Amino acid sequence: MSSDLQSRAINTLRFLSADGVQKANSGHPGLPMGAAAMAYTIWTRHLRHNPRNPKWAGRDRFILSGGHGSMLLYSLLHVTGYDVSLDDLKNFRQWGSITPGHPEYGVTPGVEVTTGPLGQGFANGVGMAIAASHLAATFNQRGYEIMDSFIYAIVTDGDLMEGVTSEAASLAGHLSLGRLIYLYDDNHISIDGSTDLAFTEDRAARFRSYGWQVLRVEDGNDVEAIDKAIQEAKAEPRPSIIMCRTTIGFGAPNKQGTSKAHGEPLGEEELNAAKDNLGWTKEPRFFIPEDVLEFYRKAVEHGRELEFDWKMRFDAYTRIYPALGAELQRRLNGEFPADWVSALPTFPVDAKGMATRAASGKVINALAAKLPELIGGSADLAPSNNTKIDGKPDFQKDSYQGSNFHFGVREHGMGAALNGMAVFGGVIPYGATFLVFADYMRPTIRLAALSHYPSIFIFTHDSVGLGEDGPTHQPIEQLTSLRMIPNLVVLRPADANETAQAWKIAIERRNGPTVLALTRQNLPTFERSNGGGCVENGAYVVKDFGKPEIILMASGSEVGLVLESAQKLADEGKGVRVVSFPSWELFEKQNEAYRESVLPKNIQKRLAVEAGAGIGWERYAKSVISIEHYGASAPAKIIFEKFGFTVENVVAKANEL
Repeated sequence: MSSDLQSRAINTLRFLSADGVQKANSGHPGLPMGAAAMAYTIWTRHLRHNPRNPKWAGRDRFILSGGHGSMLLYSLLHVTGYDVSLDDLKNFRQWGSITPGHPEYGVTPGVEVTTGPLGQGFANGVGMAIAASHLAATFNQRGYEIMDSFIYAIVTDGDLMEGVTSEAASLAGHLSLGRLIYLYDDNHISIDGSTDLAFTEDRAARFRSYGWQVLRVEDGNDVEAIDKAIQEAKAEPRPSIIMCRTTIGFGAPNKQGTSKAHGEPLGEEELNAAKDNLGWTKEPRFFIPEDVLEFYRKAVEHGRELEFDWKMRFDAYTRIYPALGAELQRRLNGEFPADWVSALPTFPVDAKGMATRAASGKVINALAAKLPELIGGSADLAPSNNTKIDGKPDFQKDSYQGSNFHFGVREHGMGAALNGMAVFGGVIPYGATFLVFADYMRPTIRLAALSHYPSIFIFTHDSVGLGEDGPTHQPIEQLTSLRMIPNLVVLRPADANETAQAWKIAIERRNGPTVLALTRQNLPTFERSNGGGCVENGAYVVKDFGKPEIILMASGSEVGLVLESAQKLADEGKGVRVVSFPSWELFEKQNEAYRESVLPKNIQKRLAVEAGAGIGWERYAKSVISIEHYGASAPAKIIFEKFGFTVENVVAKANEL
């Protein structure tokens, strides 16, 4: 193409973005104006995508990790033919629009992940590369490289400052994830001013030490140099970061290269001056030259051809490898084998029982035989979290087909990578640590819930019952905190059989994440009046001792305690109902008739028991035995006694009611 057309195509991205920010009177024009040439090069010379089918499984992925520059992505989506109209660009940041202030997965066609908090997109891309590498190693055959996606991203100074990025980059380098190609918008400016204020480390040396290939482009507007660097990165078996020296707000004569171009509209005068400076028409706003649009829209036909070619190769692959082809198609479709539920174990009634973390480990291994797409691991706690799949190799740089992951002590990076794996598709990822460290993962859990990623988070050592490790490791407020997150299902199973059913719910839940909160200590496997229980309903009647006049309710390890207490009350002549409450969220989804059948309105004497903060239980119970302070270092039995989690105290509180 002519240099003139290329220049105008890049400026189209700059000024669609700047016009959108100006019209909204809100947003970030600097990144789109400075990074437009990088984005142009990725999207027109390298990115394999089909605007008419944004979910095509064979596509590459593009992440704008600096999500505040979202108008750049929306402009690309519009000009290349996605279902994002010019009116959508004009409605940037407005009520009901599909062009929100930061890219949100599921809202805008073509947006691969939600990139709000900086660093998340960077780390999500690592998860995507993990999933892509796993599927490639599992299914590709010589001459039939069906799964061959690259993960491209534009990352920023702010991204690289965030701790989650350090965790994810370290893991990516260790795993040698060559499918990752990140372009670093190295403009040396943050909202406060120059990055010299707080960010002066040698970023290139840092990434080399992680095991990344580091390339440098001295002029971030040099399309040929950027293109050459991307080609070099595609041939490299390690992840690559291309450091592109850019100018924030490029073209704005009085604000470019300064923090004034970062987080606020340029203003009418400066925007017009920028258009004059780069030879752009000032009216109409949101101007797209016809030949530029014609050039960009070639992506529609090209994308159709790319997908058609991929499908032809997939059909040929399936003819030669029918079992592999059918299995890959099943996974990409998000379907389950017809008989997978039969793999769920059932556990006999046992007073000694087992820890729910141990039961979870047995369930994982049973399910993995039927669901090979179930993959995951721990933040360096696999023996404690019981997450290892026996007989399966580890996922390492020489064994991408492995199912067992060692995320290292990187909880935040693990959570963000899980989200990337989940949204990539073809795998069912889980990651585990102690419940108290959910605090390190809260941003990733929140984004999974916001974006409806089907990630599975396993948190063991779920109460003061973990004992001697003491207050720093004993969760008090974490369960309540997690239950507050919209669209997150928190499951705290009471015994081994509830754990198996909780896993079934987590596997089947495709529209949001699931938390499994599991015990360190053994719990009795108890008998239920209705057989297997109704975990999927969130709460259910475990047993009625006579005609109920009081209801005792609990989740997790405290269900066994209230069962013992109910027996004691029954021996005193009281009528008692015991309710297991594994999930508030699932219970709230049930119809009124079911909720009434479990918690009848005419029984108002209700006591909840939970070895953590009690806030929230007041919606179901008159009184709560809880812990409103930090824990202590001692054997679990002693801690429970000292904190009032005894049959005697439960009976006394019940009798007070």
